Amino acid sequence: MIVCGDDGLARRLATELHELYGESVVLVMPPAGTAERPRARFGARRPTGLRVIEASELRDETLADAGIADATALALAYGDDETNIRAALAARRANPGLRLVIRLYNRRLGAQLADLLDQAGAGADPQGAPAATAGTTVLSDADTAAPALAATAVAGTSRAIPAGGVLLRAVEYGAPAAGPGPQAPLATLALLSTGTTGAGTPYRGQDSPELLPDDDAVAAATERGRVVLERIASTEGNTTRPDGRGAPLAALFSRQVRWSFAGISAVVLALAGATWATSGDASPIGPLYVVLLDLFAIDDPARGQPVDRQVLQLLAGFAGLLLLPLVTAAVLEVFGTFRAASSLRRPRRGQSGHVVLLGLGKIGGRVLRELRALRIPVVCVEADPSARGVAVARRLRVPTVIGDVTQEGVLEAAGIERAAALLALTSKDTTNLEAVLYARTLAPGLRAALRLYDDDFATAVYRTMRAAYPAALTRSRSVSTLAAPAFAVAMLGRQIVGAIPVERRVLLIATLDVEGHPLLEGRTVADVFTAGTCRVVAVDRPDDRDGSGVPAPPGDYVLRAGDRAVIAVTQRGLAEFVGRRTVVP
Repeated sequence: MIVCGDDGLARRLATELHELYGESVVLVMPPAGTAERPRARFGARRPTGLRVIEASELRDETLADAGIADATALALAYGDDETNIRAALAARRANPGLRLVIRLYNRRLGAQLADLLDQAGAGADPQGAPAATAGTTVLSDADTAAPALAATAVAGTSRAIPAGGVLLRAVEYGAPAAGPGPQAPLATLALLSTGTTGAGTPYRGQDSPELLPDDDAVAAATERGRVVLERIASTEGNTTRPDGRGAPLAALFSRQVRWSFAGISAVVLALAGATWATSGDASPIGPLYVVLLDLFAIDDPARGQPVDRQVLQLLAGFAGLLLLPLVTAAVLEVFGTFRAASSLRRPRRGQSGHVVLLGLGKIGGRVLRELRALRIPVVCVEADPSARGVAVARRLRVPTVIGDVTQEGVLEAAGIERAAALLALTSKDTTNLEAVLYARTLAPGLRAALRLYDDDFATAVYRTMRAAYPAALTRSRSVSTLAAPAFAVAMLGRQIVGAIPVERRVLLIATLDVEGHPLLEGRTVADVFTAGTCRVVAVDRPDDRDGSGVPAPPGDYVLRAGDRAVIAVTQRGLAEFVGRRTVVP
């Protein structure tokens, strides 16, 4: 397998394929210390047996040197979309049967490119054999990591995962001794390293979470928090947000203007009724027309007519004088509404319980969409008005503060003292760390999560912040760590349907066909379960493809041909199920 890239994602992916799945991997990266790779280094953790080719540009000669003709899969993980597209086209020509995994930010272009490359790979190779293994998977590290980052910032909320014909979600709860938890969870996915005792004091008795525990371990963990799997019967409401198009009447006109129009309409109807009663006309249409003429001051004086007609005309003219400023106010309000819809909103005074999102780059923009899909109130902070995510914030009408987060008063303008959580997702590690530390001085108990480039640095920051602020929840996330498992599984020819972050670890949700699988077919759900490695959480049966699949199969259910098993696995457990090698615990 060949991995090409210029940042931490490529290094992490190559290391995971080599060490976890036992693959023969060639890593192509720019030379260390160059502008293309200023921080990309392995240091002392470089895995043994991993071949590394240094090349400033990914040319055809470089791919040939890496063995593209005999390779099984190629991952193109450069940060530049154009570089990945050029290399993908060249690689498909060199090896029609190659499995391609491409990192692209532009999702629409990625879907079109995948179709194009799949059509090219569906033909015959130079020897005339069909390229049956050819396939193209387009992934975005931003899309892959965004749900995990959003879930990190919002404790108690969850991310829905479509699996087995149902919607599943993983929810984090406190210790059972501290209060009520879920009524009937499908499964306990993990025991956290932290929790709350029955007395309400923080519990920190473990260094790392315990993934996929057995029933005995769950029963004994009375003071540890846990992550459980629940079923969602249906989608939780419509997530459509107002974006300024098709705005309702209430969004265009204020309550005062609407009531004023209602009052004027009532006056006009009353004058029309009085005119009809005094004129003796058979139909009210004529009197109403006369009142409207008087209202709009059309020259038709009631000379020589009865006094009551003249009085009604004067009253209608007076009502017309009141209507003129009302129409002017309505026009100005409509203009102001559309102007506000095309500009950034300011945070409301006194807003509380929201998430402060720092950075609206490609990662921040994706996370913002995830938070709004969960109906979480958000206030954004961005220094660059032309950043990618600013347009997303404007379209979703999310309050945004334009300013440098390191400057005094910017976080205060976003209401950090009253916020529920802080997400620091700028492209600079020092900026994220500085923002979290400053926010801690303003709100010591604030839930905070920060994005860091280097995984080792992220681990060190997490441990230090946890020790310095034991009563506050702090998470540090490396995007490459969150995204690498999805890229690795795609290179192995499998797809995962979700990734659940559990503190510093990741639990994968995968869907596998039971037929012909030696670890699944003919075995019961209880036999497949291995503590710390794998657990069947749902089964999609052929006769239940209408959405009524088995969300929590019993332990004695026998998996048979035609079933699709939805399994929660660790990264090492997934290595067993893709049949690459047997992992010894």
